[in-house]
Parts: sequence; structure tokens; C-alpha cells
Amino acid sequence: MSDPVVLVTGAGGYLGAQVVAALAAQQVACSKVVAVDVRETPADRRLPGVEYLVCDVRSPELTLAVVRSRADVVVHLASIVTPGRDSDRDFEYSVDVLGTQNVLQACSAGQVGTIVVSSSGAAYGYHADNPPWIDEDAPIRGNQVFAYSWHKRLVEEMLAHWRQSHPALKQVVLRIGTILGETVNNQITALFEKPRLLAIRGSDSPFVFIWDQDVVGCILHAISGGHAGIYNVAGDGALTLHEIAARMGKTCRVLPAGLLKAALTIGKPLRLTRYGPEQLDFLRYRPVLANRRLKEVFGYVPRKTSAEVFELWRRARGIGPGLT
Repeated sequence: MSDPVVLVTGAGGYLGAQVVAALAAQQVACSKVVAVDVRETPADRRLPGVEYLVCDVRSPELTLAVVRSRADVVVHLASIVTPGRDSDRDFEYSVDVLGTQNVLQACSAGQVGTIVVSSSGAAYGYHADNPPWIDEDAPIRGNQVFAYSWHKRLVEEMLAHWRQSHPALKQVVLRIGTILGETVNNQITALFEKPRLLAIRGSDSPFVFIWDQDVVGCILHAISGGHAGIYNVAGDGALTLHEIAARMGKTCRVLPAGLLKAALTIGKPLRLTRYGPEQLDFLRYRPVLANRRLKEVFGYVPRKTSAEVFELWRRARGIGPGLT
């Protein structure tokens, strides 16, 4: 059997660029790598042996790209994780949900064998009755108030329908936890970099982390023949917000839920904060991902635990004790 042709959407993003680099370095065997992104990749960032295409995942041109490349595997990473200031829900829906629908239709037209989709633990939703550790059999209940969470729910419902109507397309769906690595800089790490961490009284707010290189490793494993299915992608263990603060030599500012909700309700319309009252549930009802199926069924064992990758990030950012 010949080595597969791999097409990656969202190839210019943080994760996509790392996946393309790993494929270009032949960390798994592939005969061709096609990197698709809505933005043109600058010449000085292009890697030898990679075909770069400018294409929106919502465009009909994507089907032409998949068909012409004769892709065997499509890695779908294009989504709106951190919306820009000028973004809106309609645009985010069009990329996250309609874009995924277009990718699936392109896979069908191109007779692609496998699609690897980056979903998220956010698809489970932020709910008071989430179990302490959540596995892949738990219902997908993404919260409508969180665009990213809701769209991941809609995408997963679409994928479930496609598994029934298009069984020839093998699906590997990765429900990824909070990604950390030496260079990660996002809304969650911004919370950790505050002088004092904001905590909600009565809530541990546990975080389960996954090393960015382990996410890349999972995707490569899927390309090289990992079992089809749905998998939580998370390191072993979790850290509460108070444990995170202690590791950085910081303290938590603990507020009652009602007071914090009122402050955010008032502050967001006045542009005193970018966060609204919905962030309350994001902090106190976090889904904590169990990774047993990832290790025992999919066959990938994360190389770093949640605590280990947090320490990697903390040291890289120069935060807290023991940096010499």
C-alpha cells in the first residue's frame, strides 16, 4: 500500500503549522502534504515538499483541492477558537459548522478514506451536573451561550449523521483538552498571567491540560492508522485553580458566584471587561476529560501529564519559583 496523501485545513494556525511541519519531516510516512489555509503562507515559512493552497473551508474550491490532490486523509483543523474583536456569531458559525459541512462534502466527492477532526472537550458543555471525570460516552451538551462550545456540539452531531450516511469515510474525532506548550498564548493563559487568579467560592475549577506536541502526536497516529472513533485528548491528572496559583507563587481572589455574575453583567456593556456573566459557568463547571480510551483503544499515551505540561509552560513564561 502506498503512503497516503494528507491534506490539512487550517494549516496556518498554531496547531496546523505544527502538524504540517511534522508531516514535512516525515514523522509519519506520507507521499504528499497539502497545506490549506485562508491566508497565504509567507515564502520564508514554507517548507520543502509541501504544497500550499489558499482556500476558504467554506468555498466550493475546497472540493476541487481535495479531488485534485487525491487526498487519502484530510486533517480538519480550521475553526474559530479565539474570535477577533470584529467577529460575530454568524461568521463563526459559517466557519465552524458550515465550513465543516463543506469539508465533509469535499471528502465525499474526493473519496477520501479518513478524516481527522479537531473537536474539543468544550463540546460536552459547562454544566453543574458534569461528572468529576467525563468520558466519551457522556452526552454532547455544548452551551449555546458559548459560540465555540455550541458549534463543536453542532459539528459533532453532523459527524454522527455522516457516520451513518457515509460509512466509507473513516472518522477520527479528537475531543481536545486545554492545549499548553512553551509558546501557547491564549485567553486561558491570559487568566493565569494575572497578578491574582480569579476563583469562584465553592468551585475547584479543575483544568486538564494536553501538551501541544501530544496533540500533534495524536493526529500523526490517526494518519498512520489509529483506530476510528471518538477520543478525549488529555494528559493524566488535573490541576485545580488553587493548585495552579500555588505553582506560580500566586494567590486566588475568591469571590461569591452572585457577586462575580453581577460585576460581569455590568462591566461587559461598559467595556470594563471582555467577559460576560456566562464566563461564570466556564470557570466553575469545567468538563474534566478522562483519557482511558485514548490510551487503551486508540493506542496513544500522552508523554506529559497535566502537571508536567503546566510546569513546561510556566517555566517558559518565566512565572513563579524555581526558574534558575
